[in-house]
Amino acid sequence: MNIHEYQAKEILRKNNVAVPAGYVAETPEEAVNAAKKLAEEKGATAWVVKAQIHAGGRGKGGGVKVATSLEAVQEKAEQIIGMQLVTPQTGAEGKKVYKVLITEDVYYPGENEPKEYYMSVLLNRATGRNMIMYSTEGGMDIEEVAEKTPHLIFKEEIDPKVGIQGFQARRIAFNLGLSGKAFKEMVKFAVALYNAYEESDSDMFEINPVFKTSDDRILAVDAKVSLDDNALYRHKDLAEYRDITEEDPTEVEASEAGLNYVKLDGNVGCMVNGAGLAMATMDMIKLSGGDPANFLDVGGKANAQTVEAGFRIILKDPNVKAILINVFGGIVRCDRVANGVVEAYKNIGDINVPIIVRLQGTNAVEAAKIIDESGLKVTSAITLKEAADKVRAALA
Repeated sequence: MNIHEYQAKEILRKNNVAVPAGYVAETPEEAVNAAKKLAEEKGATAWVVKAQIHAGGRGKGGGVKVATSLEAVQEKAEQIIGMQLVTPQTGAEGKKVYKVLITEDVYYPGENEPKEYYMSVLLNRATGRNMIMYSTEGGMDIEEVAEKTPHLIFKEEIDPKVGIQGFQARRIAFNLGLSGKAFKEMVKFAVALYNAYEESDSDMFEINPVFKTSDDRILAVDAKVSLDDNALYRHKDLAEYRDITEEDPTEVEASEAGLNYVKLDGNVGCMVNGAGLAMATMDMIKLSGGDPANFLDVGGKANAQTVEAGFRIILKDPNVKAILINVFGGIVRCDRVANGVVEAYKNIGDINVPIIVRLQGTNAVEAAKIIDESGLKVTSAITLKEAADKVRAALA
């Protein structure tokens, strides 16, 4: 589950990771009040107005602006709140901005040279261990750094039995070329960041940039965090961070119905029980000359209610030219699924796209008979090849 920057910084702050002070605002007036509070509490004379959407590259799209007066804070908040922000990660349609984060500007002059670094914590799937990936080239896309200057990317793998060790945090600070106060601050920062990642059961922490101020403080100026959905039952407070305005409305509807749904760009809707079978079904659709319009897993207990919900969600996509239902009757009997398909079809009413139902497993023959004798515009199939042929014919 993705969360906003201001929410990510709340997690960091609770785990003793240094972040710039800031407040979230939903209106220009709230933005000005936030700037006033920062002036009173931190002596801030300049502020950063940052759009809050689930995407990176906000500055490139005009979603991050510096203000040097309260009037400028209001002006820039008015520009950003309500805008359709387009970044390299949003696609051409962009995302609407409902909130901004007002933070103190920490890029102030001083006796030392300020510097930006990159740091992330994530799972190294090749080794099954968490790792800290970091670079001296902060503020840039890490993919670009990896392509052009791979020698500037460092990795520190963490043994899950003991967690991050002091020598590892010191090695990180050394590889980043730090010394003195900045070295000590980075050591504390790296340890706290890793512990925050572990404590929150996150999939990924990305801090870009990690910023060394002119007085050698180390701060997480930006933060991108993805939480592990499967661990949210342990973190009721973090589950409340979900923002459905950032999600596809159809995917939200599917999750509320207990379905696993991801919209794709193809022309064949598919409804399957089990993620592995769903992936195989999508491959089969491609081989038959079509393109999957979605990934939809109804789970192991497909019934009339889940099938009907799946139908309604798939049919909302105007690109769908055919629907393939591919269910293996292991946990659930095929005849029960067939009856559910017939009942759901009748409840929805006239469906104007061909439907191919492939049911295999317990009572598959009885299920095919139910489909064939239903009198509905539904075609049964037994084998994968037969289903593929019927999908091809439906698209012809």
